[in-house]
This record gives sequence, structure tokens and C-alpha cells, in this order.
Amino acid sequence: MLFRRLRSDIQCILDRDPAARNAWEVLTCYPGLHAVVLHRLAHACWTRGFKWLGRFISHFTRWFTGIEIHPGAKIGERVFFDHAMGTVVGETA
Repeated sequence: MLFRRLRSDIQCILDRDPAARNAWEVLTCYPGLHAVVLHRLAHACWTRGFKWLGRFISHFTRWFTGIEIHPGAKIGERVFFDHAMGTVVGETA
């Protein structure tokens, strides 16, 4: 499930961003992808009652990517954050 979703996220970026040349580049150089993947981990912690851990992962993600997504926010499939430095997605978004 995890790898299928990651492949789908990478393909979404390859489909939508003409500057994306290959999957390795997307996996290693796209902070929007990193933010979404780490958000899924933070959200899993949050929904299982590990609120502090979810917030900590979210905090680390903001520092690492410049994109802040509350761990309680629900993000659908095939989301693509391009040039998203400073983007904030709240819990009720």
C-alpha cells in the first residue's frame, strides 16, 4: 500500500510538471512530495492517538520542506504541491 501510493504520487508529479524528468529526481528533489509523504506518517500518528508524535513529525516536515500541513488535515490522493514554500494547510482545510 505504502509503495503503491508513493508510486502514484511520483506519477502524479511526472504527469503534471513538465520540468520533472524522471522518478528518481522527483523522489529526491521535490519538497512537495516529501511534505505529502511525511504528512501521511504524521496523520497516521495523529489519528491513532499519538498526537505529540504527529505534531513533531509535522514540525520537522515544516523545517525540512517549508510546507506546513497540520497532522489532522485530510489530504487526498494525487496532491501536488509545486513551488509551495510557505504553504500552510490547516487541520480543517
